[in-house]
Amino acid sequence: MSKQEIQQNINELKMEYVRIQGDIEKLESTGHSIVKLEQRLSMIEEELSNYRYALEKI
Repeated sequence: MSKQEIQQNINELKMEYVRIQGDIEKLESTGHSIVKLEQRLSMIEEELSNYRYALEKI
């Protein structure tokens, strides 16, 4: 995977992270469960960490 591809994946994950944060705010305000979305945020954080590590190695 090239440096550009890794950076593109990082940017896509960041956008998804922000979108999910907005979804969580909406669901919290209506009293719905946010457990699955919080789990997805954790997964995104882990993926971002892995991509950043890969980016450093290049």
